[in-house]
Amino acid sequence: MNTTVGIFQRRDDAERARERLITLGFRREHVSLLTPHSSDAEIAAVRTSDTEEPGTGAAMGTVIGGAAGASAGIALVGMVPGIGPVFAAGWAAVALMGLFGAVGGGIAGHEVESALSDGLPKDDLFLYEDALRKGHSVLIASAETDGEITEARRVLRDAGAEDVDTARERWWIGLRGEDQEYREPSYRHGVESALHPDVRGKSFDDAAAYLARRHGDEARSDAFRRGYERGRTHCAGLGTRHD
Repeated sequence: MNTTVGIFQRRDDAERARERLITLGFRREHVSLLTPHSSDAEIAAVRTSDTEEPGTGAAMGTVIGGAAGASAGIALVGMVPGIGPVFAAGWAAVALMGLFGAVGGGIAGHEVESALSDGLPKDDLFLYEDALRKGHSVLIASAETDGEITEARRVLRDAGAEDVDTARERWWIGLRGEDQEYREPSYRHGVESALHPDVRGKSFDDAAAYLARRHGDEARSDAFRRGYERGRTHCAGLGTRHD
């Protein structure tokens, strides 16, 4: 499964792009949407009644932060630490909500695990968080072929989406401020590594074995370690939590 991601400043544009992809033949559950600031009416609509989107399975989670009960299918609302209520639709969005720590038990399953293993990079989770924190929406399209992903990228671009690479650079420019160490690539890699969900909140020493497996000798450099500590400080200031 291949994946492409677009970040939209306007929720309406993201929703229109999602519907456009579905009209073109993308499976609805494979076109995922994350958007913040869900209304009370939207939260109330996600409950155990007939709220499943076409082709989805049984109830798979608990809605956190709303009056609703268990979420059905692949549409749910969760309270993301440091962000607030976020609406998620589609398997990839549900998988990300689990990584955010926004949804309790019950979301494990083949489709969610597949969404995390087939082309959805956990390394970019902090970019999705940043977008949601700014009130933007994240649209994730998954498909089997390169041709379909090329078409999805065109649709997202035409709808006004920012791609992940552009979002990453914008995020980094905003974070680095007057910090001159940002010029060292290893320092930046250390910052981003500290935001990965597998080590979020861990000290450098506690994460050292994992970092060495992922980053090799670079993880042993002073610049990488300084960056990791900078990333930990940044994460702590946002009030995020990954369980």
